[in-house]
Formats: sequence, structure tokens, C-alpha cells
Amino acid sequence: MNLISLQKLLGLVLAAALVAGCASTDTQDADSQVNTAEQRASTAEEDAAAAAAAAAAAEREAAARLEYTVYFDFDTAVLSAETRAKLDAHVAYLQANNKTVRLEGHCDERGTREYNMALGERRAKAVADYLAANGVARYRAETVSYGEERPVAFGHDESAWRQNRRVEIVLN
Repeated sequence: MNLISLQKLLGLVLAAALVAGCASTDTQDADSQVNTAEQRASTAEEDAAAAAAAAAAAEREAAARLEYTVYFDFDTAVLSAETRAKLDAHVAYLQANNKTVRLEGHCDERGTREYNMALGERRAKAVADYLAANGVARYRAETVSYGEERPVAFGHDESAWRQNRRVEIVLN
């Protein structure tokens, strides 16, 4: 073999080594880019899951601070200032999420069954009207009356009657 042939052969070997080296570097770079992209996606998913968990915890905490029973005076469906303040907290909570509520109207045992069913309905509707007037869409508040059928206190005195004249707010 002459020197020129040997130089050509050596040149071909070096060129092949260079191409092979570049190819493996390109493959390593591509693998590195894929791994980096997967790590970013994994981190983004973890961040999203953490944010969702934090939002759920904040919502549970906000819901825990709400008072779910509002009370009424005898034979009326008029909202007191104290009741409106409680309902303002519900308005803020409902505007911050997509929950709906069921408003359950109740009465004490005095009055006829029919009268108390109607009074319980007026009480539930008074709460629904207040929520709607303050920005909660009507379709998010369902009303139902139980009249005197579901007392929480079983006495026959003002103390028991006061506890039974109420609207219970049930989050859905």
C-alpha cells in the first residue's frame, strides 16, 4: 500500500469517526431535550395538582366559616340585619365558586300544617331573593319548605320554637 492510499484510508476512518461522534452527540442532545421536556411537564403537573389541592383546601376552609342556619321571628319571613350579614358571607362564597344551595324553610309547631308549609316556603324564598339581589344567579338556589315537619327542638316553649323558625342552607 502506498502512502497516498494510506492517507486516504486514514482520512476516511477519521471522517467516519467524526460522523459517528456527531451522530451520537445529536442523539444524546435529542434525548436530553426529551428528558428536560418530560421533567418540565412533570413539574407543571405537580404544580397544577398542588394549586388545585390548595384551592380545594381554601374552599373547604371558607365553607367551614359559614353559618348554615338563619333564624326568623314569629310568623314572619323578614330577614333581620344579623341574617343579612350571614347571607353576605354566603354570597361571597357562592360568587367564588360554582356551588349551588338548597334553602330549606322550617317553622315552629304553632299554626296549621298548610300555613306552616307556606310560611316555610316564604322564608326560603326570602333567602333566595336576597342571594339573587346580591349577585347569585337564581338557578343556583333551590327552595323547599318542610313547615313544622322537621323540628330541631322538641319543646313546647319559646326556646324550642325559636330554634325551629329557620332556613337551613345546604351546599350542593
